[in-house]
Amino acid sequence: MSEPTPRFLDSTQLLFDLQRGNEIARSLSGCLDPETIAHRVTEGMVAGFGCAFARIWLVEPDRTELKLVASSGMYTQRDGSFARVPMGAFKVGKIAQNGIPFLSNALADETWVRDREWAIAKGIRGFAGYPLTAGGEVVGVLAVFSQQTMAPEFLEVLQSLCATVAIALELALHHQQEKQTWQQEKQAWNAPKLDATNHSPLSEQLANILASVRPTLVGTEVPLSAPLMYLFLRTAEILSAMQCLYCRLTYGTTQISLEVMASSLPIKTQPTKTQPVKNQERTSPFDELLFAASCLGGSLQSYMGADQRAVQVLLTVPYPGCVLGSRVCIQCRLPVLQMAFTHLAYLAGLTVCTTADDRTVPLLTDDPAQVDALNPLLWVATREQATPKQAKGRLDLTITPIQLRAAVETLANGYSWGLVSKPKLDAQRLSEREQEIMALLAQGLRDRDIANALYISDRTVKFHINNILAKLKAKTRFQALYQVTCNGWLDREILERSRIPEPLEGS
Repeated sequence: MSEPTPRFLDSTQLLFDLQRGNEIARSLSGCLDPETIAHRVTEGMVAGFGCAFARIWLVEPDRTELKLVASSGMYTQRDGSFARVPMGAFKVGKIAQNGIPFLSNALADETWVRDREWAIAKGIRGFAGYPLTAGGEVVGVLAVFSQQTMAPEFLEVLQSLCATVAIALELALHHQQEKQTWQQEKQAWNAPKLDATNHSPLSEQLANILASVRPTLVGTEVPLSAPLMYLFLRTAEILSAMQCLYCRLTYGTTQISLEVMASSLPIKTQPTKTQPVKNQERTSPFDELLFAASCLGGSLQSYMGADQRAVQVLLTVPYPGCVLGSRVCIQCRLPVLQMAFTHLAYLAGLTVCTTADDRTVPLLTDDPAQVDALNPLLWVATREQATPKQAKGRLDLTITPIQLRAAVETLANGYSWGLVSKPKLDAQRLSEREQEIMALLAQGLRDRDIANALYISDRTVKFHINNILAKLKAKTRFQALYQVTCNGWLDREILERSRIPEPLEGS
């Protein structure tokens, strides 16, 4: 067989084929289903380029074989002998394994063709197999079969199209994996072991979990909020792993308590690299609930018997809305602050209100949208925003439970808390000239440059700087500059007037 004569690419044909390839690529926009993407590509190859048939295999997650996901043209079935191709087997498997494309315009003469008579009978002459590579990894293989010789222009277009198809498939496969993971998590979330929204009385749900013992009920049961229900049911679920000997649920006048006696408490060992096993930290299975109990204003305690063979567990939580002490409404914009101050409020023995309908109840917040509320405003100070004028009190996360209770009670009695601001005498003592010098220092100017900018001598600049250091009680000009900048002690008009313009390019 004579070798084909090399020639230059036909630019007109190349542009025409590129346009048809772009049409296939555009059809993939917005599609996140791998099989749909593959089917659109094979259909486009047959309709746009006159291929006899086209197929796409995708590499399975374990990378041991390829699965046929799309077939268009002469053959559309996907359950034939090539539905599954082992990695490295046949030409398709070798392309997937090595990532090397293969082209032939004499398919019947290729030694690897399993059915040479089929190729001759069907008039299949051209074959192109391209790896679909994304992120350095082969995700699939596109194979096209043609009854005509494949022109060099078509092969260039095929190579360009495969790059786009590979990226679309990679995104779709990633989306599919994320969707499966999300669905699994959703199923696990929608079918938890505990159902805090179950309308059955708490005592009945406890009896179902603690199958080995029937709880004793003291007092009249009342509906509980979902967080309270979950706390009690989760405690019971942990106890169900132990042999419960006694259980009593008590509804008191202000709180609910669960008392349990069980066999020895299972201890979890926290592994460490530096400590021997016998000295490693041991934690109780109830540790995960300690914070939740305290956030709800309660406590969870466990007592181990002297012989280490039995344990007593006592969970006590006040009723929602039960008046513990002075009331406070917490409406923080940041969830972490909402949780932190709710926890502190319960530790302080305060009653946390969900709404601020009572105008006498202090409102603890960091939300600027709440500053116009009619309640006494207890502002959570942060570096990002200043304390509003409407605030009657000011605090931060360094406050203790005792101090928080004092702040709430002070505001409830009509007084202010924590609003004593730092004296501004230092700022007021800075003259206009001294502020000008500080503004120029902030721009990085040296004494001589400052003198030139203000039309004064170097000695006068040093004189003013020494006065500034003395007024601000700063040891260095950098300390003084830090104080002035952080406290905003420079007049805006002076700052603008003292700003040195940027030099023009080339000047």
